[in-house]
Amino acid sequence: MSQLYSFAKEKKTAACIFKGLASFMFLLAWFTVSAQAQTTVAGKIVDQESGEGLIGASVYIKGTSSGATTDTDGNFSFQTTVPFPFTLVVSSVGYASQETIVSDASQAGAVSVTIGQSAFLADEVVVSASRRAEKITEAPSTISIINAKAIDELPSFNVGELAARQKGVDYVRSGVLGTGINVRGFNSAFNPKNLQLNDNRFSTLVATGLPLGALSTVVKEDIERIEIILGPSSALYGPNAHNGLVNTISKDPRTSQGTTIAFGAGNQNVFSARFRHAQVISKKLAFKVSGDYTEGQEFNYVDTVYNATGTRAFSELDLNRNFNSLRGEAAVYYSVNDRSDLILSYGASNSNNLGVTNAGRNQIKDWSIQYLHLRYVSPRWFAQVYHTWSFTDKTYAINQRTQNYHTFIDAGFSDAEARQRSFAEQWFASPLLPGGGLALNRGALFRDDSRRWNAEVQYNNNWGGFNVIVGAQWQRDDANSKGTYLLDNNGKGIVINQIGPYFQVEKPFLSSIGLKAVIASRFDYHDLYGFNFVPKAGLLRIGEKGTWRITYGRGIAAPTILNLEANIFGGLLLGNSQGYTLITGERIGKLQVETIQTF
Repeated sequence: MSQLYSFAKEKKTAACIFKGLASFMFLLAWFTVSAQAQTTVAGKIVDQESGEGLIGASVYIKGTSSGATTDTDGNFSFQTTVPFPFTLVVSSVGYASQETIVSDASQAGAVSVTIGQSAFLADEVVVSASRRAEKITEAPSTISIINAKAIDELPSFNVGELAARQKGVDYVRSGVLGTGINVRGFNSAFNPKNLQLNDNRFSTLVATGLPLGALSTVVKEDIERIEIILGPSSALYGPNAHNGLVNTISKDPRTSQGTTIAFGAGNQNVFSARFRHAQVISKKLAFKVSGDYTEGQEFNYVDTVYNATGTRAFSELDLNRNFNSLRGEAAVYYSVNDRSDLILSYGASNSNNLGVTNAGRNQIKDWSIQYLHLRYVSPRWFAQVYHTWSFTDKTYAINQRTQNYHTFIDAGFSDAEARQRSFAEQWFASPLLPGGGLALNRGALFRDDSRRWNAEVQYNNNWGGFNVIVGAQWQRDDANSKGTYLLDNNGKGIVINQIGPYFQVEKPFLSSIGLKAVIASRFDYHDLYGFNFVPKAGLLRIGEKGTWRITYGRGIAAPTILNLEANIFGGLLLGNSQGYTLITGERIGKLQVETIQTF
């Protein structure tokens, strides 16, 4: 245990992150090709009411991915190989979209567009409700959007704070770093029923199912928008989208070229330094890279720890309120053709902070997250495969370690030995045992060496007026705690497979009044729970200024691996994947899939 705090081990994970990012950037350079003859499209977007430049407006060539986002003065610039003439589309949240035709190079270099505000969000496009692009008013779900302008104007590095301003969102603040949200359901410090995604990639821990939160690899300056779906989304996203869904969508380097450097400082000794660089190399190739280092100190909150009988109280042992995180991402965008992209991305983070749980606080030490993500995106097909790693070997439960320490002190052990042994053991005093007691395997240390593999394919088309989406998802969880908090003492980890085909059909009818019917379903198979059927149906009346919607949906939540296989504090808390028979003969059944139905 004396090696637990060795300097070399503390730096190992951070070195791996830098090595991974360096390797990824080497691939960027290797793929670089000579730039082709390009036309520069530049200009300014102006707010009709104020006459000032409009920040965060999207400007792109219709039918392509070429474009940019306006800066703080409303200016934009990007390069393209699309031949003249072409149509520029200008849009921004709260404004009416506008199109303008660009006929030649002189016009392309001096574009000026004035757009007016709209009281409605009818033109806002979302992708999370039906897993394809559609206007927000046509989506079969209630959606709240955090747009680029709101993100840019937020002075804090913590984008999660913006969720507090969204309708239907239950927001919880548990510290300088700690932000948690929930929609349409009960909330707690451990809430795995609200699925969180980053670019359609699950952003959750393998064993607990909890959102990554402060462990995330996403950098604020690379976020384009955040879409929040209120209510069950299990039909299209799986059993984790029980209460709702949060999808963080990053910026496309082809529409957000340039370099951004940001610094911030504030109370609690907070300091944050961030950067992002995006560049179009050729007609086919673009890349982006971003990074973030943040440090500070948590609020000085005193959380009293009691002994097992509740008769004595102690302060938390060796509490470290300092926090820091290092995170970064890099991505390569390759245009297979004008309408199809191949995207490879890598991200990593290393974090030290205090994590709030339902049973006290955890001292998070060098917890690292990594992922490798490959996507294919086209108008008809979407496919992705990705791999997620989670690793820590120094994190521990503060309450349990404090209790363990005092049991050894009471038994006459020295301070140094009590501190060392409190990570892995607890002393059980008994005059009936040799030496007056026994060291129990009720350690406070948490290890995690877990992995997850995901794959998905989706196809959409229109046949005879029916918009059809079909797809399938596969997930393989391999949770390994090295026997510290799961029933995985064999060292092989706990492996669970899930697979789920799904479909959705939309049919507009009675166009004079704008009706649309939607039905969707999913058939999930889980290694422990077998098959589950998840339906969804809706009837929409879509108008120019808004939508009337009647929907029915069912959400399911499969117990997490922690729920099923927990072995916390030497068996004081056990999971329930098989059920138990008490000494009285009473049978307690295993945990079941939880369902919720909404209208």
